[in-house]
Amino acid sequence: MNFRTDLALERRELLGKADIPGVESRESDMGSAHVTEIKITGDEGSQRLGKPKGRYITVEVPPFSDDAEVLDERLEALKQALLSLLPSEGLVLVAGLGNDEITPDSFGPKTLRRLIATRHITGEVARAAGLGELRAVAGIVPGVLGQTGIETGEIIKGVADCVKPSAVVVADALASRSLSRLGRTVQLSDTGICPGSGVGNRRAKIDAGTLGVPVISIGVPMVVDAATLALDVLDGSASGLPEAEKRIDPAAREMMVTPREIDLVSERAARLTSLALNCALQTSMSAQDVLALM
Repeated sequence: MNFRTDLALERRELLGKADIPGVESRESDMGSAHVTEIKITGDEGSQRLGKPKGRYITVEVPPFSDDAEVLDERLEALKQALLSLLPSEGLVLVAGLGNDEITPDSFGPKTLRRLIATRHITGEVARAAGLGELRAVAGIVPGVLGQTGIETGEIIKGVADCVKPSAVVVADALASRSLSRLGRTVQLSDTGICPGSGVGNRRAKIDAGTLGVPVISIGVPMVVDAATLALDVLDGSASGLPEAEKRIDPAAREMMVTPREIDLVSERAARLTSLALNCALQTSMSAQDVLALM
């Protein structure tokens, strides 16, 4: 069975503990945040994990639904991960992907609502406000194809061609294969994103190849495929997987499951992620000052 997941960490776990040519990984802890970085450097690693070559940083934290605190080691872990992926200077365009009217898909737009946009604050206005060291940042919420009739990638490319950013950051909800990672995991990558792939609605890629500049993605798993979840609950090990798969109703293969408290999860995940992004972009400001402006 093809386990549906957007997380490189989970794809690596599905392949067991054996070394894979072209795949490197390392783990570290920062307080309650557990950080795993996977680098896919070769074609074999890319093929076996089903992911493009690049860096994938997964930050696992306590459930977002349990704690509203943001000024702790989780923020620092996300900030450091972003700083390692972002270019050191130049305008950054941030896009919040997803449908704000569907709660599990609202993470991207909610993250964008807290972005500190600064591209329009320049010259004497910035100096008078004591913001002369601000980095230029612009943001958009492109919506989804069903709302606009335009591919999300086409909208972002049009804006990018106009504002000419040094990098594009995209925030979007993801799919996980494990219930334990819903609403408590953040994946960052320098390989871009393919909107809708987690729920089987794959759209055009948004990456350096299509936009001409580096594309950094930030995602939080908000849904799990029902069939994948059933096998996870049934402990479908390699030996028992065929039998477990037979017991799944075919209708479940088209269903997605989300936590009951998804509205709280989405809101708090967006708050922490947007704060980390703002802090990584505006390094001259303290986290407390950034939080006051959000």
